[in-house]
Amino acid sequence: MRLPRTLAAAVLAPLTCALLTQGAGTAQAAGYRYWSFWELDGQKWAYATQGPATLRPQDGSTQGFRFSVSEDSADAATPRNTEPFAKVCDGTPERDGRKRIALVIDFGTAADAPGGEKPPAGRTACASVAEDASAADALAAVAPPLRYDSGALLCAIEGYPRQGCGEQVATADRSADADAGAGAAEDSAGTADADAPAQGPSLGLWAGAGAVLVLGGAAVWQARRRRG
Repeated sequence: MRLPRTLAAAVLAPLTCALLTQGAGTAQAAGYRYWSFWELDGQKWAYATQGPATLRPQDGSTQGFRFSVSEDSADAATPRNTEPFAKVCDGTPERDGRKRIALVIDFGTAADAPGGEKPPAGRTACASVAEDASAADALAAVAPPLRYDSGALLCAIEGYPRQGCGEQVATADRSADADAGAGAAEDSAGTADADAPAQGPSLGLWAGAGAVLVLGGAAVWQARRRRG
């Protein structure tokens, strides 16, 4: 007996929808690859509410920069070093008409690096700059060369990365970049993300599809009993 068209549609529609939804999820972009800007508040990093070119930090403050892939400020990776100002600037004397700014620079992991590039080791630096200097001025004093795009977005610190600026990164592209940068120093979380196998439809999806087909078969059997 052939499956009635209306029943076939009822059986197959949920499965088709689930498969299309699963495929769309794997094609979504992971986010954007860029340098995020932070301020150290005690022992915690807070996403800066101003850009480094406009923020003029006070003497004794600590600013952080982290290169990573993220969707927005809510899921951006923080600098992994929380060294306080007193430790970073311990060897930099105070000077009249100058202020000292502690800088934490985290070049990120191999999983976030552009293809073929290796992130340098993170480091700290103490910038002694003019009293009206911005965070960008402080960064330029200790970590040149900097690279900006035409919209004044910070693209590179100490020349890293060599190219690109805030580009959108798809999940597949990020995995390929991580493979290209294999052997670079990275944290365990970055390694796990880069080495994770590509995921097809989940077990739950296939189980649900099976349940849909079983229910469809039962409906056919009931229809045959009524006709018999």
